[in-house]
Parts: sequence; structure tokens; C-alpha cells
Amino acid sequence: MRKRTIARECALKVLYQLEVVKEDFDSIREQFWEHNPVDAEVQAFAERIIQGVLAQTKILDETIVRHTENWDLSRMAILDKNILRSGAYELLFMPDIPPKVTINESVNIAKKYSQEDSGKFVNGVLDHINHHENITKNS
Repeated sequence: MRKRTIARECALKVLYQLEVVKEDFDSIREQFWEHNPVDAEVQAFAERIIQGVLAQTKILDETIVRHTENWDLSRMAILDKNILRSGAYELLFMPDIPPKVTINESVNIAKKYSQEDSGKFVNGVLDHINHHENITKNS
């Protein structure tokens, strides 16, 4: 498995724990890396996503809501919501990542960790964000 794929999965797991466990961030993060040791490059990329999602949650949630029809964010599955947040963060704030890579990785993670139709849902929302937000990236 590629390093960035592992990092994205780690980021999802930490973001999920933060939302479900409701403990302080430093404690969850420290325990996660203690029980899931990875090389420094993987951890650094995961931390970049985690920190970014946490810093931009309001913007990410507003963006996701704009691009979903008849979906209330509070009723969305926690995994799907965090996959969308991570993917939207990459699309909006990480110009070094091609949008196609972000969307593909997010869809694969949704298929692996979430419900049967989550991959299609994640693909549709992130593709819509990619095509309708003012994103300046090199694709």
C-alpha cells in the first residue's frame, strides 16, 4: 500500500476517534501513533490532513453542505463526513495533490471503511466540489 494511502487512512481513523470518543486531541493523537507506528513521512502527511481538517472544519462543512442535496451534515455517517472533510481539505487547501488522486483515494477509503454506497456518494460530492468551487490547482 502506498504511503499516502496509509496516511489518509490514519488521518481518517484519528478524525473518527476525535468525533466519537470526545477526548482531547493531544491524548487521542498520542495514543493513536503509539498503537499505530508508521514511518515519519506517513505520519507527517497524516498530521497535515488532520491539522488542516481541524483548522478548517467550518469551511469544509459549509462546502460539503453546498454540494449535497437533501443531506443534513449532522445526520451523515461519521465516517462519510470525515472522508468528505479530508477529501475537501485536499481539494481546497493542498494544491500539490492532483484532484483526481484525492477523489480516487477518498472513494477507495469510503469503499473500504464505510457503507456499500459510500464510494458513489463520496465520488459525487467531491467531484461536484472539484468542478464548482474556485480551486486553483495544477491537475
